[in-house]
Amino acid sequence: MERLGGFLDRIVFAMAGKRSPWGSGAGGGSGSGGDDGKGGEPQGEDTPDGDTPPEKPQDRPRGPRNPWLPGGENTESGGRRSAGIEDIFRTRGPEGPRRRGGGPGGPPNFKLPRAPGGRSWVPVIITGIVCVWLVFSTFHQLGPKEQGIVTTAGKYSHTISSGISFTAPWPIQSVDIEPVSEIRIIQIPEGDAAKLTLTSDQNLVDLSYLVRWNIKDLKQYRFQLYDPQLTLHEVAEAAMRASVAEETLDRVISGAGRADIEQRVRERMQRVLDAYRSGIAIQGIDIRKTDPPKEVDEAFKKVSAAQQQAEGFRNQAEGWAQQVLARAQGDATAFDKVYEQYKLAPEVTRRRLYYETMERVLSKNDKVIVESNGVTPYLPLPEVKQRAQAAARQGGQ
Repeated sequence: MERLGGFLDRIVFAMAGKRSPWGSGAGGGSGSGGDDGKGGEPQGEDTPDGDTPPEKPQDRPRGPRNPWLPGGENTESGGRRSAGIEDIFRTRGPEGPRRRGGGPGGPPNFKLPRAPGGRSWVPVIITGIVCVWLVFSTFHQLGPKEQGIVTTAGKYSHTISSGISFTAPWPIQSVDIEPVSEIRIIQIPEGDAAKLTLTSDQNLVDLSYLVRWNIKDLKQYRFQLYDPQLTLHEVAEAAMRASVAEETLDRVISGAGRADIEQRVRERMQRVLDAYRSGIAIQGIDIRKTDPPKEVDEAFKKVSAAQQQAEGFRNQAEGWAQQVLARAQGDATAFDKVYEQYKLAPEVTRRRLYYETMERVLSKNDKVIVESNGVTPYLPLPEVKQRAQAAARQGGQ
């Protein structure tokens, strides 16, 4: 604004013919607005008698040069003159009038290079830009796992599959590409946050699981739901809570019921998402963590250790009971068989039982004393046995 105000002042001075503070007025006074160095009186003033004495160019004081005059330009009388309206709006050069900024001290004029034959490169550049725009906005190459939604003026037009496809240029038609066959994963909860779920026996369990999914209908996925991933997250939590509520804490933590829970969660989620027409297919549920809450972790570990110890003692007792029962059943079966033989021949069976019993008893003794006539009172049974074995070996050789 200050520059504009000074500029307007100079125009007013030039049009009014008044003396400029930078030099003489329109009547051809000095171009200097300073002093002569002697008395500080302005040069070129009229004398009291009305006559103006002639001045020689060499007698004129040399003050500061008027910055608004072209360099070296003087009046017809040899002195400097004030800037006129034409000098303010025009800058002269060796080739005539120039645009503002093209004179000495200003930036050089910029000119585009010319094509062969003197033609301009501008039409060629514009044509190249248009061709590149047409190629990139009409030619589409999709991968084997991708599909594209084509919209015309923002409205759904059709779906393109993998391969090469052509559409109208943008902004008439636009294409939004999605990897539909790619398996995507949602982790619930995100990070190390706790997700407490109530079991059927009124206990809390901290669950962490993954949901594997992909897109089966791209049109429904893009236009049916406002936020498909948020909907998927909420449906997964609801299905997991409903499935865990059907199991006890022991089955959830021990892992015995994990496979059943994962299968039920997947089925529940798919039914709800199909009812929403979400275009999402659930590929699987993976339960990663089933722990008690951190607040009762120590107490739960002690209870689990006691339960495991009790279970070990119970298994040990059941094993010993099974052994005793099997031995008793075997003895009873053997007795039944002996009794059947005894009924057929009682005397023979009694002698056989006596001999077998005596053989079992005497085989464990080293010495036997017999009180009977005609029998050696002392029988060294181990030595007799060893002699019999040595005689058998010699006969075999």
